[in-house]
Amino acid sequence: MGVINLSENNSLLNTFVAELRDIHVQNDKLRFRRNLERIGEVMAYEISKELDYGKIDTETHLGFSSSFCLSDSVVLGTILRAGIGFHHGFLNYFDKAENAFVSAYRKYKENHQDFQVHIEYIASPRLDGKTLIITDPMLATGESMFLAYKALLTKGIPAKLHIATVIASKQAIDFCEENIPEATIWAGAIDPGLDEHAYIVPGLGDAGDLAYGEKV
Repeated sequence: MGVINLSENNSLLNTFVAELRDIHVQNDKLRFRRNLERIGEVMAYEISKELDYGKIDTETHLGFSSSFCLSDSVVLGTILRAGIGFHHGFLNYFDKAENAFVSAYRKYKENHQDFQVHIEYIASPRLDGKTLIITDPMLATGESMFLAYKALLTKGIPAKLHIATVIASKQAIDFCEENIPEATIWAGAIDPGLDEHAYIVPGLGDAGDLAYGEKV
């Protein structure tokens, strides 16, 4: 359904992304997590412009006021663990949303180069007829996103699908457009390539480790 690269327009989001990338700022884990959250908030606002609204009347002390308020039933889906802070930014704005969580990880082979993506855990409400927004800060190959989405489809078929990421590779964008054509993809930035370990270049490193500490 399309790709929206938010870095193509000047906004505060570009400042937050630049700080995420900056090796001199990354050492401050609190700021790193807060920037993920702030980017989630900005993206939530942008995505909200594409959703459906209905008219409601609100009683005030002096009369009634008519407003158009969100009518979509939103489910926020997140790929653990790097997605937690990013997800929280979305939840700050879509505060009445239901939530879904998927654990996807890279299982490396003996050569420590090749890997397969494994889905280990899923918790989700029913998705039938709802608006599903899947958040993952780094979209490297697109395979984790594809498998997470397929896992979520066991809980029903959403009416609308949005994929939100902070930084994506061009390869991941192409992969998702081909394999998840029903999705609208929102990216804070799109980088040109991947290295030999399938990390985004220039990217920012391992978002999960930078937010929550190194894993073994």
